[in-house]
Amino acid sequence: MPVFNVTHSDPSTFILMGIPGLESAHIWISIPFCMFYIIGLIGNFTLLLVVGKEQTLHKPMYLLICMLAITDIGMSTSVVPKALCIFWFHWQDITVCGCLTQVFFLHTVSVMQSAVLVTMAFDRYVAICNPLRYSTILTNARIAEIGVVGLIRAVLLILPMPLLLTRLPFCENYIIPHTYCEHMAVAKISCGDITINRTYGMIVAFVVTGFDLTLIALSYGLIITAVLRISSRKTHQKALNTCTTHICVMLTSYTPCLFSYMTHRFGQGIAPQVHIFLANLYVLVPPMLNPIIYGVKTKELRDKVGKYACRT
Repeated sequence: MPVFNVTHSDPSTFILMGIPGLESAHIWISIPFCMFYIIGLIGNFTLLLVVGKEQTLHKPMYLLICMLAITDIGMSTSVVPKALCIFWFHWQDITVCGCLTQVFFLHTVSVMQSAVLVTMAFDRYVAICNPLRYSTILTNARIAEIGVVGLIRAVLLILPMPLLLTRLPFCENYIIPHTYCEHMAVAKISCGDITINRTYGMIVAFVVTGFDLTLIALSYGLIITAVLRISSRKTHQKALNTCTTHICVMLTSYTPCLFSYMTHRFGQGIAPQVHIFLANLYVLVPPMLNPIIYGVKTKELRDKVGKYACRT
């Protein structure tokens, strides 16, 4: 793998500052970081354990929940341990290869998570609009195939990002004012032209977020149309209640992501600390809340989790 053109005493490393201006409060900021991370790990690993152990949960919907849990674990784990090392031990160095790997892994998992959310919307569409064909349209094997396609899409879209970073000169600026290596955070410290990086980042954001949200909106438009054709109000409510869990998860996943993206590219007047907090909320809050939302809103899953909790 090629290395950056960095001219300083140790060209193989960069420095992650954490949250600039709040260095004295790093130890206090680390407390919610650590708590959110641990809660997220416990919740997501619990979902994976319960679904893996229970044969009755080996269904497309629960396989999608497991895929979401894996992306949540990957997203938070790619960022939080290094951030805690910065806050607790001032281990701010990160190698060039480590920085590139973090950029690639974090963004790939993010794109993969978006694909999972789209598939979940399609799952709800089939369950409500074509319930009699649900078991033939969405099989476990098909869910696995969709997951592989989503992973390939994520890798192909994100792979150019670290490659584009390797072509940038960094002169004597090797300090990244962030808690982790994010594509544009790294590009902005370059002394070269980052137009291509900006453009490609916007293209990926449009292709992923714009396209995926359009598919989700289309799925829910068809769901609402189908539900409105049903005369029974009780059936209306029952059908829409099956979608509320997915809608809550989408809000927790896409909202911090969109705010972080907008402040990074268009919020020149916003304090950098605000942007860094938003960027960290994106990798901390969804992984913590998603298993809680599914545990509370999905009765079958909640009952199985309760059964295992009682055993212990």
